[in-house]
Amino acid sequence: MTLKTALSASSSPRRTTLALALCVAASLCTGAARAQTAAPKSRQTPLTLAQAQPQTPTQGQTFEEEIVPQRYANNPDVDGFINDMVARYDFDPTALHALFASANYSATAVKLVTPSPVPGVKNWRAYQARFLDPVRINAGVRFWRANQATLQRASEEFGVPPEVIVGIIGVETIYGRYMGNFRVLDALTTLAFDYPNTPNRAERMATFRKNLEDYLVWTRDAQIDPSSVLGSYTGAIGIPQFLPSSIVQYAVDYEGNNHIDLRGSTADAIGSVANYLRQNGWESGRPVVWNIATDAGSLGIAQAAADGKPEPRWPLSQLLRSGLVLDQPDVDIAAEASTPVTVIDLPSPGRGTEYKLGLKNFYVLTRYNRSFFYALAVYQLGMRVKAQMLATQPGVGVGPANGNGGNGSNGGVNGGNGNGNGNGMNSAPNGTGTTPPAQQD
Repeated sequence: MTLKTALSASSSPRRTTLALALCVAASLCTGAARAQTAAPKSRQTPLTLAQAQPQTPTQGQTFEEEIVPQRYANNPDVDGFINDMVARYDFDPTALHALFASANYSATAVKLVTPSPVPGVKNWRAYQARFLDPVRINAGVRFWRANQATLQRASEEFGVPPEVIVGIIGVETIYGRYMGNFRVLDALTTLAFDYPNTPNRAERMATFRKNLEDYLVWTRDAQIDPSSVLGSYTGAIGIPQFLPSSIVQYAVDYEGNNHIDLRGSTADAIGSVANYLRQNGWESGRPVVWNIATDAGSLGIAQAAADGKPEPRWPLSQLLRSGLVLDQPDVDIAAEASTPVTVIDLPSPGRGTEYKLGLKNFYVLTRYNRSFFYALAVYQLGMRVKAQMLATQPGVGVGPANGNGGNGSNGGVNGGNGNGNGNGMNSAPNGTGTTPPAQQD
């Protein structure tokens, strides 16, 4: 495809006040990991509810949540789902009927995933300021210091730099501070069977139904009471905000205790994030983004080539021949001529639009959450934390080189764009590749 071609193709609810800590990832859309289809599991023992203690709610914003109890008892759609789970996974139908009879319809979750009738104005600088604030950076330094050995081990094993892992966990939950207080059973059941009337309703219901399926299998196999787990309003769980489908595919026991606990084990969270990125194509030692010059010619080419798609598809040489100039002195242009990139546009009202080039690793970050804003905020937060770590603890292990792209410590760090219509299911909303969506940037 040429640049020229691209240019031319142009029942009343019962109200209960609950303290609900909305995870940052959920507010982004998803914050948790993308739902991917997994093969059916072998038939196993019938469902028995483990005597797990209810999880302690985390502190956060208080919402008046609207719930409707008993909505899913004797529900034809739910009954069909139960029959499917019995046939495919050998669940006890009586136990599942009892479980869904206890599930509540969450009107709050429905409201939060319903797009605003008037799209918001995308503002990269405001978004950037929200996630690259001193509180989050300082918390990141403390997290890195407390988990330095685990971060280094994950970096060496999976090839993902510590700062990238730190960036994701910081944006998602401020290092486990806000993991969500919605009952995951309620959130997933509501969104699987009562998703709001949006253009992508069928797709989203299918995604949440798959996550509900994986959630029930996972909790049974792990001997967890499925009515006890807390998470975001999209059902994302724990420090890294993984949706159940991502837990099934990517979560790892990094503590070595034969148990995966993304809510209580920092080691499991670190290892799972690193594994998620590697399995989605992270290239060890490669850059994430490159800066471009701000002359009129470069900005014009960038504007023409920016299509909001995260997949790198423009050969660097093609953009350079068209007149774009890199502001990245350490790049060997001859060696990188065939490297595919995507153009990241970062609009900010009153400031114009900033641009960057995203490489394969930037695309991998959008697999966690499809938003350009999210992916760049993750990268820049990690680099800010790394810079502060190096300033206060010289010689700290930083893992594989992350390549070029700048660390964004100069106030003008550019980044991902709110165009990435995406979800954050990981993104599963934290993934569309992916996760079900919530709010866009």
